[in-house]
Amino acid sequence: MTSSADLAAFALIALGMVLTPGPNMIYLLSRSILQGRLAGFISLLGVVLGFVFYMVCAALGLTALLFAVPFAYEAIKWVGAAYLLYLAWTTVRPGARSVFEARKDLAIDSPRKLFAMGFFTNLLNPKIAVLYLSLLPQFIDPARGDVLLQSVTLGAAQILVSFSVNLTIVMAAGSVAAWFSARPGWIRMQRWIMASVLAALAVRLATERAR
Repeated sequence: MTSSADLAAFALIALGMVLTPGPNMIYLLSRSILQGRLAGFISLLGVVLGFVFYMVCAALGLTALLFAVPFAYEAIKWVGAAYLLYLAWTTVRPGARSVFEARKDLAIDSPRKLFAMGFFTNLLNPKIAVLYLSLLPQFIDPARGDVLLQSVTLGAAQILVSFSVNLTIVMAAGSVAAWFSARPGWIRMQRWIMASVLAALAVRLATERAR
């Protein structure tokens, strides 16, 4: 079984990842502001299905492959760290748009399309691929027992954290966006905080040793 310390550490990293700007947050914020909380919630269910897809892939073989091929593990680790640094740069680069400056040009979509768009937005989100392919394997210890069970446990923790945070975003989207839009200084601070979190995750990933 996964240790409590590893589970808590992975949940904390998942929290840092879900709080950083990315396609999921932007889409859920925009959809909730434009079409209402119900539309945001349906979109969120699609996002959750994307998490489940990645968790199943990791649990059924990708994690084992990374342990079996050290070079693959190292390559993915460095690619993941580089991508996190790229995200940090795009958050604070000149002309960057805050995640709270939600899009207003989205069409009104049906529940089926909302769900599908939430799913594909998450499925094509490189940040989630990095989380499951580069970060999750580092918290799996074969000496603790069934690797599949450990993968599912860690994945379930990430899904729970992400669902809780994203549900809060959906329910409070309008109020949060209005608050930030009236305070440009806070938007700049939010960008730098998110960039710092991303950079810290990149450093941790690059310096972590395979188990």
